[in-house]
Amino acid sequence: MRQDAITTEMSADETDAEDSAEEVQVLEFQLGPETYCVDIEYVSEIVDKGQLTAVPNAPDYVEGVMDLRGRTTSIINPKSLLSIDAEGESKRIVIFDPNKFEDEAATGWLVDEVYQVVRVSMDDVEDPPLEKDDSIEGVIKRDGDLVVWISPVHAIE
Repeated sequence: MRQDAITTEMSADETDAEDSAEEVQVLEFQLGPETYCVDIEYVSEIVDKGQLTAVPNAPDYVEGVMDLRGRTTSIINPKSLLSIDAEGESKRIVIFDPNKFEDEAATGWLVDEVYQVVRVSMDDVEDPPLEKDDSIEGVIKRDGDLVVWISPVHAIE
């Protein structure tokens, strides 16, 4: 009988491991009136928008650069990068882990507001509406709202 109890406990542990494998943590943020998110694995920190230095001849989506702990970090406006028509004051910068990018460039996204880190079940993620756009990982349905999941690696390419 004791053996059955141990077997049942192991089965419960295996079930927990399977459930956690189907979830991912994402950081939600605002761009204009909409909510977007990125996998938290890409995020190294969140900072307030400070003074940015303009870069001559940079692409339109590059807002400038800033010195972040001794490293020059390119600050990108994802509204321009992703063709999002939205006004709004960008107050925060989501800094990405440079080791997650092929060129190991230090980059950050200028966002209007950062909301929260949430766990998302992969069952709640729908395929992106446009199959050809690698920058969109999917769309998350939650509480009657839609959250667009963006891949920062593919969006910047």
